[in-house]
Amino acid sequence: MRLLLIRHGQTPTNVRFLLDTAVPGPGLTELGEAQAAALPEALADEDIEALYASTLVRTQLTAAPLAAARGLDVRVRDGIRELSAGDLEMLPGDSEQGRRYMETVFAWSAGDTALRMPGGESGAEALARYDAVVAEAAASGASTVAMVSHGAAVRMWTAARADNVDVAFAAARPLDNTGVVILDGSPSDGWKALSWAGATVVPAGEGGPTGRPVDAD
Repeated sequence: MRLLLIRHGQTPTNVRFLLDTAVPGPGLTELGEAQAAALPEALADEDIEALYASTLVRTQLTAAPLAAARGLDVRVRDGIRELSAGDLEMLPGDSEQGRRYMETVFAWSAGDTALRMPGGESGAEALARYDAVVAEAAASGASTVAMVSHGAAVRMWTAARADNVDVAFAAARPLDNTGVVILDGSPSDGWKALSWAGATVVPAGEGGPTGRPVDAD
């Protein structure tokens, strides 16, 4: 299966660089709406057969133009929502506590899945819910699937599951709003990343803390 993991369009809290992970979350900025509207053309060469979005409003708004253009229903699934910030919710992403969020996320990718976000979920729980939606899509028989998800979730899952993407790679490469990671594979055979942000539609400037690099130290 060809799997397109798409970060949602820009939100007001992305602009303010806040950790905003709770459901239902904010809508899109004017730029975010333009980014979503540009997705159908940006993905014109992709033969998408199924389209998923998370339970957060911003992913569903981002997926809507693509769904309309392709005549697809948006399958809303909680499993691909953003990684819960727990006690760090709505803190600045560039604060010491905010940086702890991404450090925890990539510790999960590195295999420390028992680690728990302060006041939130563990890596094992986060990966299990994301894996479940990917497995559902693979079992559907669709050859190309798009999932509109979130920056930290996409980077964490790809670093954990793609054979050719490690934590250092994912941590050093922010994913702009409506940036796309394309993978090929299956839950049983594993995954290989084919491109990372190669289909980013509109430069989004500051994309929010879950789209930022993590300091090497």
